[in-house]
Amino acid sequence: MTNWNDITEKVHAGERLSYDEGVWLFAQPDVIRIGKLAQTVRRRQHGNKVYFNKNRHINPTNLCAYHCNFCSFARFKPDSPGAYTHMPEEIPDMVRPAVEAGVREFHIVGGLHPELGFDYYVDILKILKREFPHIHLKAFTAVEIDFFRELTGMSHHEVLSTLIDAGLDSMPGGGAEIFHWDVRKKICPEKANQEVWMAVHDTAHRLGLKTNATMLYGHIEQYEHRVHHLVALREQQDKSGGFQTFIPLAFHPEENNLGRRLNREWTTGIDDLKTLAISRLMLDNIPHIKAYWVMLTPELAQVALSFGANDMDGTIIEEKIYHDAGARTSQEMTVSALKKWIRAAGYQPVERDTVYNELEVFDAPTEYQPVMR
Repeated sequence: MTNWNDITEKVHAGERLSYDEGVWLFAQPDVIRIGKLAQTVRRRQHGNKVYFNKNRHINPTNLCAYHCNFCSFARFKPDSPGAYTHMPEEIPDMVRPAVEAGVREFHIVGGLHPELGFDYYVDILKILKREFPHIHLKAFTAVEIDFFRELTGMSHHEVLSTLIDAGLDSMPGGGAEIFHWDVRKKICPEKANQEVWMAVHDTAHRLGLKTNATMLYGHIEQYEHRVHHLVALREQQDKSGGFQTFIPLAFHPEENNLGRRLNREWTTGIDDLKTLAISRLMLDNIPHIKAYWVMLTPELAQVALSFGANDMDGTIIEEKIYHDAGARTSQEMTVSALKKWIRAAGYQPVERDTVYNELEVFDAPTEYQPVMR
Protein backbone atom coordinates (compact mmCIF):
# COMPACT_ATOMS: atom_id res chain seq x y z
CA MET A 1 0.00 0.00 0.00
CA THR A 2 1.35 3.42 -0.97
CA ASN A 3 2.60 5.62 1.86
CA TRP A 4 4.76 8.69 2.42
CA ASN A 5 7.77 6.77 3.67
CA ASP A 6 8.01 4.56 0.59
CA ILE A 7 7.59 7.48 -1.82
CA THR A 8 10.13 9.59 0.07
CA GLU A 9 12.68 6.78 -0.03
CA LYS A 10 12.16 6.31 -3.77
CA VAL A 11 12.51 10.03 -4.50
CA HIS A 12 15.71 10.35 -2.48
CA ALA A 13 17.10 7.22 -4.15
CA GLY A 14 16.25 8.54 -7.62
CA GLU A 15 13.84 5.69 -8.33
CA ARG A 16 10.86 5.98 -10.67
CA LEU A 17 7.38 6.49 -9.18
CA SER A 18 4.56 4.30 -10.42
CA TYR A 19 1.19 5.28 -11.86
CA ASP A 20 -0.54 4.29 -8.59
CA GLU A 21 1.89 6.39 -6.58
CA GLY A 22 1.21 9.40 -8.81
CA VAL A 23 -2.56 9.03 -8.30
CA TRP A 24 -2.01 8.66 -4.56
CA LEU A 25 0.03 11.87 -4.44
CA PHE A 26 -2.69 13.86 -6.19
CA ALA A 27 -5.15 12.69 -3.52
CA GLN A 28 -2.97 13.96 -0.66
CA PRO A 29 -3.83 17.36 0.85
CA ASP A 30 -0.29 18.12 2.06
CA VAL A 31 0.95 20.16 -0.89
CA ILE A 32 3.96 21.42 1.09
CA ARG A 33 5.22 17.88 1.58
CA ILE A 34 4.74 17.12 -2.10
CA GLY A 35 6.56 20.34 -2.98
CA LYS A 36 9.52 19.48 -0.76
CA LEU A 37 9.89 16.14 -2.54
CA ALA A 38 9.72 17.87 -5.92
CA GLN A 39 12.40 20.29 -4.77
CA THR A 40 14.66 17.38 -3.92
CA VAL A 41 14.53 16.35 -7.58
CA ARG A 42 14.70 19.90 -8.93
CA ARG A 43 17.79 20.83 -6.90
CA ARG A 44 19.48 17.54 -7.72
CA GLN A 45 19.09 18.32 -11.41
CA HIS A 46 19.47 22.09 -11.59
CA GLY A 47 20.81 23.38 -8.30
CA ASN A 48 19.71 26.98 -7.71
CA LYS A 49 19.32 27.94 -11.37
CA VAL A 50 16.10 29.20 -12.97
CA TYR A 51 16.01 29.59 -16.72
CA PHE A 52 14.31 32.13 -18.98
CA ASN A 53 14.69 33.23 -22.59
CA LYS A 54 13.97 36.20 -24.82
CA ASN A 55 11.10 35.06 -27.00
CA ARG A 56 8.27 36.48 -29.04
CA HIS A 57 4.99 34.68 -29.71
CA ILE A 58 3.53 34.72 -33.22
CA ASN A 59 -0.02 33.47 -33.81
CA PRO A 60 -0.38 33.85 -37.60
CA THR A 61 -4.14 33.21 -37.78
CA ASN A 62 -7.03 32.33 -35.48
CA LEU A 63 -9.18 30.82 -38.25
CA CYS A 64 -9.44 27.13 -37.52
CA ALA A 65 -10.94 24.01 -39.06
CA TYR A 66 -11.33 22.31 -35.66
CA HIS A 67 -13.88 23.06 -32.94
CA CYS A 68 -12.27 22.28 -29.58
CA ASN A 69 -14.70 22.87 -26.72
CA PHE A 70 -12.10 24.47 -24.44
CA CYS A 71 -10.73 26.95 -27.00
CA SER A 72 -11.38 30.69 -26.78
CA PHE A 73 -8.89 31.62 -29.50
CA ALA A 74 -10.35 30.04 -32.64
CA ARG A 75 -12.69 31.69 -35.14
CA PHE A 76 -14.47 29.70 -37.82
CA LYS A 77 -15.37 32.24 -40.52
CA PRO A 78 -13.31 35.12 -41.94
CA ASP A 79 -16.08 37.57 -41.03
CA SER A 80 -16.42 36.35 -37.43
CA PRO A 81 -15.78 39.05 -34.82
CA GLY A 82 -12.08 39.11 -34.02
CA ALA A 83 -11.06 36.81 -36.90
CA TYR A 84 -7.69 37.58 -38.48
CA THR A 85 -5.01 36.15 -40.73
CA HIS A 86 -1.53 37.61 -41.11
CA MET A 87 -0.01 36.78 -44.47
CA PRO A 88 3.62 35.61 -44.43
CA GLU A 89 5.02 38.78 -45.97
CA GLU A 90 3.36 40.91 -43.24
CA ILE A 91 4.95 39.11 -40.32
CA PRO A 92 8.57 40.38 -40.46
CA ASP A 93 7.52 43.98 -39.92
CA MET A 94 5.27 42.88 -37.03
CA VAL A 95 8.13 41.24 -35.17
CA ARG A 96 11.04 43.49 -36.16
CA PRO A 97 10.84 45.66 -33.00
CA ALA A 98 11.18 42.52 -30.87
CA VAL A 99 14.21 41.40 -32.90
CA GLU A 100 15.80 44.82 -32.45
CA ALA A 101 15.17 44.46 -28.71
CA GLY A 102 17.17 41.22 -28.62
CA VAL A 103 14.64 38.40 -28.99
CA ARG A 104 16.25 35.04 -29.80
CA GLU A 105 13.21 32.83 -30.42
CA PHE A 106 9.90 32.98 -32.28
CA HIS A 107 7.23 30.71 -30.81
CA ILE A 108 4.78 30.10 -33.67
CA VAL A 109 1.41 28.40 -33.20
CA GLY A 110 -2.07 29.24 -34.39
CA GLY A 111 -5.27 28.11 -36.03
CA LEU A 112 -5.58 25.37 -38.64
CA HIS A 113 -6.63 27.59 -41.52
CA PRO A 114 -9.17 25.68 -43.62
CA GLU A 115 -8.32 27.31 -46.96
CA LEU A 116 -4.74 28.60 -47.23
CA GLY A 117 -2.96 25.25 -47.50
CA PHE A 118 0.43 23.96 -46.36
CA ASP A 119 2.41 26.50 -48.38
CA TYR A 120 1.10 29.29 -46.15
CA TYR A 121 2.85 27.77 -43.13
CA VAL A 122 5.99 26.85 -45.04
CA ASP A 123 6.26 30.41 -46.35
CA ILE A 124 6.02 31.84 -42.83
CA LEU A 125 9.13 29.91 -41.85
CA LYS A 126 11.00 30.70 -45.05
CA ILE A 127 10.37 34.43 -44.82
CA LEU A 128 11.25 34.64 -41.12
CA LYS A 129 14.43 32.62 -41.58
CA ARG A 130 15.42 34.75 -44.57
CA GLU A 131 14.81 38.01 -42.71
CA PHE A 132 16.16 36.91 -39.33
CA PRO A 133 18.50 33.94 -39.85
CA HIS A 134 19.82 34.12 -36.28
CA ILE A 135 16.38 33.68 -34.67
CA HIS A 136 15.39 30.19 -33.52
CA LEU A 137 12.04 29.10 -35.02
CA LYS A 138 10.05 26.97 -32.57
CA ALA A 139 6.91 26.30 -34.53
CA PHE A 140 3.78 24.19 -34.99
CA THR A 141 2.31 21.71 -32.55
CA ALA A 142 1.88 18.02 -33.31
CA VAL A 143 -1.78 18.76 -34.08
CA GLU A 144 -0.72 21.28 -36.72
CA ILE A 145 1.80 18.82 -38.18
CA ASP A 146 -0.93 16.17 -38.47
CA PHE A 147 -3.26 18.73 -40.07
CA PHE A 148 -0.56 19.45 -42.66
CA ARG A 149 -0.38 15.69 -43.32
CA GLU A 150 -4.12 15.69 -44.01
CA LEU A 151 -3.80 18.70 -46.31
CA THR A 152 -0.98 17.27 -48.38
CA GLY A 153 -1.22 13.49 -48.22
CA MET A 154 2.43 13.49 -47.10
CA SER A 155 3.74 11.46 -44.15
CA HIS A 156 4.67 13.11 -40.86
CA HIS A 157 8.30 12.54 -41.80
CA GLU A 158 7.84 14.32 -45.13
CA VAL A 159 5.93 17.21 -43.56
CA LEU A 160 8.57 17.74 -40.89
CA SER A 161 11.43 17.40 -43.37
CA THR A 162 9.82 20.08 -45.56
CA LEU A 163 9.43 22.39 -42.56
CA ILE A 164 13.03 21.77 -41.45
CA ASP A 165 14.21 22.72 -44.93
CA ALA A 166 12.13 25.91 -44.60
CA GLY A 167 13.75 26.85 -41.29
CA LEU A 168 12.06 24.89 -38.49
CA ASP A 169 14.44 24.52 -35.52
CA SER A 170 12.28 22.89 -32.82
CA MET A 171 8.65 22.23 -31.85
CA PRO A 172 6.43 23.42 -28.99
CA GLY A 173 4.40 20.95 -26.96
CA GLY A 174 0.84 22.14 -27.50
CA GLY A 175 -2.12 20.05 -28.59
CA ALA A 176 -1.48 17.35 -26.00
CA GLU A 177 -4.40 18.52 -23.82
CA ILE A 178 -5.37 15.27 -22.01
CA PHE A 179 -4.46 12.05 -23.79
CA HIS A 180 -7.01 9.70 -22.25
CA TRP A 181 -9.72 9.13 -24.85
CA ASP A 182 -12.59 9.22 -22.32
CA VAL A 183 -11.73 12.89 -21.83
CA ARG A 184 -10.28 13.76 -25.22
CA LYS A 185 -13.37 12.67 -27.15
CA LYS A 186 -15.41 15.19 -25.13
CA ILE A 187 -13.12 18.21 -25.31
CA CYS A 188 -11.30 17.92 -28.67
CA PRO A 189 -12.47 14.89 -30.71
CA GLU A 190 -11.20 16.28 -34.02
CA LYS A 191 -7.61 16.65 -32.83
CA ALA A 192 -4.83 14.14 -33.28
CA ASN A 193 -5.25 11.51 -30.58
CA GLN A 194 -2.56 10.28 -28.18
CA GLU A 195 -1.07 7.81 -30.62
CA VAL A 196 -0.82 10.37 -33.42
CA TRP A 197 0.52 13.11 -31.14
CA MET A 198 3.21 10.74 -29.90
CA ALA A 199 4.02 9.57 -33.43
CA VAL A 200 4.63 13.15 -34.56
CA HIS A 201 6.99 13.85 -31.66
CA ASP A 202 8.70 10.49 -32.14
CA THR A 203 9.35 11.42 -35.77
CA ALA A 204 10.55 14.90 -34.79
CA HIS A 205 12.98 13.46 -32.24
CA ARG A 206 14.37 10.99 -34.77
CA LEU A 207 14.89 13.88 -37.19
CA GLY A 208 16.96 15.65 -34.54
CA LEU A 209 14.39 18.19 -33.33
CA LYS A 210 13.98 19.00 -29.66
CA THR A 211 10.34 19.36 -28.60
CA ASN A 212 8.29 20.26 -25.55
CA ALA A 213 5.20 18.67 -24.01
CA THR A 214 2.13 20.06 -22.26
CA MET A 215 -0.96 18.97 -20.34
CA LEU A 216 -4.23 20.89 -20.08
CA TYR A 217 -5.78 20.26 -16.65
CA GLY A 218 -8.58 21.60 -14.50
CA HIS A 219 -11.61 20.87 -16.70
CA ILE A 220 -13.42 17.49 -16.78
CA GLU A 221 -10.44 15.21 -16.21
CA GLN A 222 -9.76 13.29 -13.00
CA TYR A 223 -6.44 12.74 -11.25
CA GLU A 224 -6.18 9.34 -12.94
CA HIS A 225 -6.28 11.01 -16.34
CA ARG A 226 -3.50 13.43 -15.40
CA VAL A 227 -1.22 10.63 -14.23
CA HIS A 228 -2.03 8.55 -17.33
CA HIS A 229 -0.91 11.57 -19.38
CA LEU A 230 2.37 11.94 -17.45
CA VAL A 231 3.19 8.25 -17.69
CA ALA A 232 2.50 8.27 -21.45
CA LEU A 233 4.95 11.14 -21.91
CA ARG A 234 7.52 9.38 -19.75
CA GLU A 235 7.23 6.20 -21.81
CA GLN A 236 7.65 8.12 -25.07
CA GLN A 237 10.70 9.88 -23.65
CA ASP A 238 12.19 6.49 -22.84
CA LYS A 239 11.81 5.61 -26.53
CA SER A 240 12.86 8.75 -28.39
CA GLY A 241 14.44 11.07 -25.81
CA GLY A 242 13.71 14.44 -27.42
CA PHE A 243 11.39 16.13 -24.92
CA GLN A 244 13.23 18.91 -23.11
CA THR A 245 10.50 20.73 -21.18
CA PHE A 246 7.08 19.90 -19.71
CA ILE A 247 4.55 22.71 -19.22
CA PRO A 248 1.35 22.06 -17.23
CA LEU A 249 -1.37 24.42 -18.46
CA ALA A 250 -4.44 25.22 -16.39
CA PHE A 251 -7.78 25.41 -18.21
CA HIS A 252 -9.11 28.96 -18.43
CA PRO A 253 -12.93 28.87 -18.51
CA GLU A 254 -13.83 32.23 -20.05
CA GLU A 255 -15.17 32.69 -23.59
CA ASN A 256 -15.36 29.01 -24.52
CA ASN A 257 -18.07 26.37 -24.74
CA LEU A 258 -16.58 24.07 -22.12
CA GLY A 259 -16.33 26.84 -19.55
CA ARG A 260 -19.89 27.95 -20.21
CA ARG A 261 -21.24 24.40 -20.00
CA LEU A 262 -19.39 23.46 -16.83
CA ASN A 263 -19.76 26.83 -15.12
CA ARG A 264 -16.28 25.94 -13.89
CA GLU A 265 -14.19 28.16 -11.67
CA TRP A 266 -10.51 28.77 -12.41
CA THR A 267 -8.06 26.30 -10.90
CA THR A 268 -6.81 27.05 -7.41
CA GLY A 269 -3.22 27.88 -6.58
CA ILE A 270 -2.97 24.65 -4.57
CA ASP A 271 -4.02 22.55 -7.58
CA ASP A 272 -1.57 24.41 -9.82
CA LEU A 273 1.34 23.89 -7.42
CA LYS A 274 0.45 20.26 -6.77
CA THR A 275 0.26 19.56 -10.51
CA LEU A 276 3.66 21.17 -11.11
CA ALA A 277 5.27 19.30 -8.23
CA ILE A 278 3.86 15.89 -9.13
CA SER A 279 4.87 16.46 -12.75
CA ARG A 280 8.44 16.97 -11.54
CA LEU A 281 8.25 13.77 -9.51
CA MET A 282 6.72 11.61 -12.25
CA LEU A 283 8.70 12.89 -15.25
CA ASP A 284 12.09 11.70 -14.12
CA ASN A 285 13.45 11.64 -17.69
CA ILE A 286 12.28 15.08 -18.90
CA PRO A 287 14.85 17.59 -17.65
CA HIS A 288 12.86 20.82 -17.28
CA ILE A 289 9.51 21.82 -15.75
CA LYS A 290 8.19 25.23 -16.77
CA ALA A 291 6.14 27.56 -14.59
CA TYR A 292 4.38 29.46 -17.39
CA TRP A 293 3.90 32.87 -15.82
CA VAL A 294 1.27 33.98 -18.35
CA MET A 295 -1.00 31.21 -17.12
CA LEU A 296 -0.04 31.09 -13.45
CA THR A 297 0.57 34.82 -12.86
CA PRO A 298 4.11 35.93 -12.03
CA GLU A 299 3.37 35.68 -8.31
CA LEU A 300 2.35 32.01 -8.43
CA ALA A 301 5.07 31.16 -10.94
CA GLN A 302 7.52 32.57 -8.41
CA VAL A 303 6.17 30.20 -5.75
CA ALA A 304 6.25 27.32 -8.25
CA LEU A 305 10.03 27.63 -8.36
CA SER A 306 9.97 26.06 -4.89
CA PHE A 307 7.62 23.29 -6.06
CA GLY A 308 9.80 21.67 -8.69
CA ALA A 309 9.78 24.19 -11.55
CA ASN A 310 13.12 25.45 -12.89
CA ASP A 311 11.99 27.60 -15.84
CA MET A 312 9.76 30.71 -16.07
CA ASP A 313 9.49 30.80 -19.89
CA GLY A 314 10.50 34.22 -21.16
CA THR A 315 9.61 37.69 -22.33
CA ILE A 316 6.70 36.25 -24.42
CA ILE A 317 5.54 39.47 -26.16
CA GLU A 318 1.95 39.42 -27.51
CA GLU A 319 0.48 36.21 -26.13
CA LYS A 320 -3.05 35.79 -27.49
CA ILE A 321 -4.32 32.28 -26.81
CA TYR A 322 -4.51 32.47 -23.01
CA HIS A 323 -5.59 36.10 -23.05
CA ASP A 324 -8.53 35.29 -25.30
CA ALA A 325 -9.56 32.82 -22.58
CA GLY A 326 -9.52 35.52 -19.92
CA ALA A 327 -5.92 35.61 -18.68
CA ARG A 328 -5.40 38.78 -16.67
CA THR A 329 -1.62 38.78 -16.83
CA SER A 330 0.49 41.07 -18.99
CA GLN A 331 1.27 40.03 -22.57
CA GLU A 332 4.99 40.51 -22.08
CA MET A 333 7.68 40.83 -19.41
CA THR A 334 11.06 42.50 -19.50
CA VAL A 335 14.30 40.68 -18.79
CA SER A 336 14.82 42.96 -15.81
CA ALA A 337 11.46 41.96 -14.35
CA LEU A 338 12.09 38.25 -14.92
CA LYS A 339 15.42 38.50 -13.12
CA LYS A 340 13.78 40.32 -10.22
CA TRP A 341 11.02 37.72 -9.86
CA ILE A 342 13.55 34.89 -9.89
CA ARG A 343 15.99 36.53 -7.47
CA ALA A 344 13.21 37.51 -5.08
CA ALA A 345 12.27 33.83 -4.86
CA GLY A 346 15.86 33.02 -3.87
CA TYR A 347 17.13 31.61 -7.16
CA GLN A 348 19.82 32.44 -9.71
CA PRO A 349 18.55 33.74 -13.08
CA VAL A 350 20.04 32.15 -16.20
CA GLU A 351 19.25 33.32 -19.71
CA ARG A 352 19.07 30.34 -22.07
CA ASP A 353 18.42 29.72 -25.71
CA THR A 354 15.56 27.51 -26.87
CA VAL A 355 17.51 24.27 -26.41
CA TYR A 356 18.88 25.24 -23.00
CA ASN A 357 22.36 26.38 -23.85
CA GLU A 358 23.25 28.86 -21.09
CA LEU A 359 23.83 32.31 -22.60
CA GLU A 360 24.31 34.39 -19.45
CA VAL A 361 24.41 33.36 -15.81
CA PHE A 362 23.45 36.28 -13.58
CA ASP A 363 24.47 36.86 -9.98
CA ALA A 364 22.63 34.81 -7.39
CA PRO A 365 20.60 36.75 -4.81
CA THR A 366 22.46 37.66 -1.64
CA GLU A 367 19.37 38.70 0.29
CA TYR A 368 15.60 38.96 -0.13
CA GLN A 369 14.79 41.40 -2.94
CA PRO A 370 11.11 42.37 -3.25
CA VAL A 371 9.89 43.10 -6.77
CA MET A 372 8.85 46.71 -7.21
CA ARG A 373 5.55 47.03 -9.05
